[in-house]
Amino acid sequence: MTLRNARRPFDAVLCDLDNVIRFYDTTELAELERASGLPVGTTESVAYAPERDLPLLLGAISTEQWVESIAVGLAGRVSGARAHELAAALARAPFHADQVVVGLLARMRAYVPLVLVTNATLRLEEDLETLGLADFADHVVSSARVRVAKPDPGIYEIAARRAGVARDRCLFVDDRPENVEAAIALGMTGLLYRVPDDLRTALTRLRGGSRGTAAPSPTRPGSPGTPG
Repeated sequence: MTLRNARRPFDAVLCDLDNVIRFYDTTELAELERASGLPVGTTESVAYAPERDLPLLLGAISTEQWVESIAVGLAGRVSGARAHELAAALARAPFHADQVVVGLLARMRAYVPLVLVTNATLRLEEDLETLGLADFADHVVSSARVRVAKPDPGIYEIAARRAGVARDRCLFVDDRPENVEAAIALGMTGLLYRVPDDLRTALTRLRGGSRGTAAPSPTRPGSPGTPG
């Protein structure tokens, strides 16, 4: 159990992965959509509809099954072959880690536990290896493994327990307003991420031991190709 430090503004950082640390490049998908006469973003709107996305994020279906469901959802808009091509292009979109954010979180981890809390697929462990982040955090809470997804309160409670910190001593960082609001409703400090400077501010206050709550920032549109 992490001991509470009365001088610190929080005793653990619970951080989202996608659109905070990891970002996707959907250039190939956009080119295929244009070539198919579809508005850019069509495939993602089909893929991330709750009836297709949530089973993936809860570990109930594989990525391959998700791809098939996207192709079915695109039926009637393009040929069957092109529907599968579009779905596969989304699933294989390359990704990278923002090294500035990685560095800031690593510095925060020197003071308090760091827990990744992400709506992810069963491939998350492989993805973290690819990113070079397999040992980046003290704990990883994946929706596909714990079978509960943000903004359900259950996933936040699991993350706080793994950090060994009371909920009201956790800083929760996410790019989606509804996820931050759910954390705040549980008594956590919420930080709505837009740019690395949001984390720099939190790090400065952590290092200085100041008290207070990190005010949620205005929302930033999420990068395409990520479940949140």
